[in-house]
Amino acid sequence: MQADTPTAEPVLSVRDLRFTYRDADRPALDGISFDLCPGDLLVVMGASGAGKSTLCRSLNRIIPHFIKGSFNGQVRLLGQDTSGLRVADCARHVGLVFQDFESQLFATNIELEVAFGAESLGIPRIEIVQRIRDLLSLVGLSHLSGRRPASLSGGEKQRLAIAAALASNPPLLVLDEATSDLDPVGKSAIFRLAAALTASSSHRAIVFAHHDPEEAVGASHVLLLSEGRVAALGPPDQVLADPQLLSYHGVVPLALTSLFDGLGLEDRPLCEENATELLLQRGLRIPDEAAQRWQANDRARAQTYGQPIIEVRGLTHRYAAGDPAVHKADLLLRRGECVAIIGQNGSGKTTLVKHFNGLLRPTEGDVLVSGESTRDRPLNALAQHVGYVFQNPDHQIFAATVAEEVAFAPTNFGLDRDEVASRVAESLAAVGFSGRENDDPFSLTKGERQRVAVASVLAGRPQVLIFDEPTTGLDERESRRMMALINQLNQRGHTIVLITHAMWLAAEYAHRVIVMHQGRILLDAPTRSAFAQTDVLRQAAIIPPQIVRLCRRLGAPALTVPEALEALRPP
Repeated sequence: MQADTPTAEPVLSVRDLRFTYRDADRPALDGISFDLCPGDLLVVMGASGAGKSTLCRSLNRIIPHFIKGSFNGQVRLLGQDTSGLRVADCARHVGLVFQDFESQLFATNIELEVAFGAESLGIPRIEIVQRIRDLLSLVGLSHLSGRRPASLSGGEKQRLAIAAALASNPPLLVLDEATSDLDPVGKSAIFRLAAALTASSSHRAIVFAHHDPEEAVGASHVLLLSEGRVAALGPPDQVLADPQLLSYHGVVPLALTSLFDGLGLEDRPLCEENATELLLQRGLRIPDEAAQRWQANDRARAQTYGQPIIEVRGLTHRYAAGDPAVHKADLLLRRGECVAIIGQNGSGKTTLVKHFNGLLRPTEGDVLVSGESTRDRPLNALAQHVGYVFQNPDHQIFAATVAEEVAFAPTNFGLDRDEVASRVAESLAAVGFSGRENDDPFSLTKGERQRVAVASVLAGRPQVLIFDEPTTGLDERESRRMMALINQLNQRGHTIVLITHAMWLAAEYAHRVIVMHQGRILLDAPTRSAFAQTDVLRQAAIIPPQIVRLCRRLGAPALTVPEALEALRPP
């Protein structure tokens, strides 16, 4: 990869990089080579375990200094071989935001968090103060001045970690899944920020490990990794234009390229404007009867729901002095529904649903579960009705074996040993984990740990299952596997509540969408209708899925690629 000026010295040069973790049976990186010049934005993609995080941690000597194994090859920063450098030496040149971004936040307020890196390098105080102001403004956190990092939402913490990494003004910024907790607009903002940082700097390059190909369209180059090797490296219009290549290597392809591939067309547009023009040129359209059929199916499904199971009446919740996190919310959930709750970071989504199982109690108003108020019901009683699967499975997994983890809830309910064993077996079978009772949960992949967390909740046999960002940090295969499991649970009669920033997930799986904005329910409608209300979505800073945007241009309310493929035909 070359910068606009052919003679520019690479910011980063990687040659034949190989690394094998201690006791591993195969290399995590196996012969990686590339150059990054000033102005380059490289997006690194690949399935879980492809080597993305390993590559990121090899660029500032965390590997092999802190994470041991067999390390070979060469990494050069600004022309200097890093083999003789310490991690502290590299910190001046490489800013790194981890996938587990919470692990690198430690200060007592956000200003001190941003200041730490610059202070460590001896930058004058007056300059540090200005950098703090500029960087908090850059990542959209100026309004949270003085807040403790621990009090921020997941997406806000992620932005803070990026600001802290930029405080030392490093020539190489490395972002390891650094937008996984952000809403769609937040993700776009970070990618625009990354592009602006490279475009406006004569010395900076960025490595961005990421799952979302739609955002990667704006990169200068895409590196696709597979089992530690380079599967593809080139401009986005080459790498992202091949949906079968991406899918084969565990990356969600662009909806547009999947659509054109399914239609047997050679064109591979990366944006909906070009796709619309190409489809119309070929006389392809979605007839009115297709839209009528989809809407009739949606209405028929709504007739299958049972009695109300959760009722929210005038709910207001305040954490402390200040504006309420949720304000006068009214909501009714019926048995058998699958509902997605969407909105910007900090809009009140998680605060709202934590009232469903008593993790939070109303400041004002009331929440009823199966007709009874949650105000005076103990948590263990509510847990038998409403199960909550956290965004990070490590926040709820603690036992030494999978069986012990899953047995915890029914044991706590006071059930006898035989009933507990029966529920453990039933729950593990439901998530495809039979025979793995003795596995150590912390040795599993994130997707597997999520399945264990789901099983541990299922063992309580709740009627309602809440999933907080169920696909965050998962590759395409793991995401599809998790959503197939959730869909099966819904078909078996569980009411499903999904908190998500993944709009494709809401479009494909949710029967109904609830949009939150500044603590209020802005929209509550069937999914197809919700994604058609563009003005409301824009107000809530929500970007509909790419296929929805394309089909809206064609005048049809399709929600998925299969729907569009089924309906598109010449007049």
